[in-house]
Amino acid sequence: MQITSAEFVTSSVSIDKCPAQTLPEVAFIGRSNVGKSSLINRLTNKKGLAKTSGKPGKTQTINHFIINEKSKTPWYLVDLPGYGYAKVAKTSRQAWSKFIEEYLTKRENLCCVFVLIDSRLEPQKLDIEFITQLGQWGLPFAVIFTKADKMKPGGLQTNIDLFEKAMLEIFHELPNILVTSADNGLGKDELTRFIFEEAITP
Repeated sequence: MQITSAEFVTSSVSIDKCPAQTLPEVAFIGRSNVGKSSLINRLTNKKGLAKTSGKPGKTQTINHFIINEKSKTPWYLVDLPGYGYAKVAKTSRQAWSKFIEEYLTKRENLCCVFVLIDSRLEPQKLDIEFITQLGQWGLPFAVIFTKADKMKPGGLQTNIDLFEKAMLEIFHELPNILVTSADNGLGKDELTRFIFEEAITP
């Protein structure tokens, strides 16, 4: 399967404003400035679909994109606000946190949460805490390492190994892990295949 079309549907600040729960849905989330929008654009072959910015905290709404709308198996890709140290007011961060939690725990058609991790960094407390919360909620998730082209292979593997060690201190088994680069397309085919064959497949 391939992504043949991707179109913006709507931006929402509460789950009651999201599209009807009639299609399978996967969500992308990560710390601010992890390269989420760039990866979504690379994945969908549509530059500018998700708005990119050098300023953390650009995404402030739940953004739905419909994928392969005219096919027999359309689905939603959802771009969620980043978590972390975005330079926005504390009240805004708290509001985001509340409606992200409501989305993740109440969206019944959500098939998989993709947590994006900056491959250049050793395991970060915020990422570990967020993934732990997903586990406590019982949500299916996978981990995507981003910006892999910025790392030498040895350094990349070291950070992945450290992350896996941190995961095994929390979970009995490792989550699915993918390695990507929005710049050169590394991991795009593997991510596409995972979405179609693992995430949205009943």
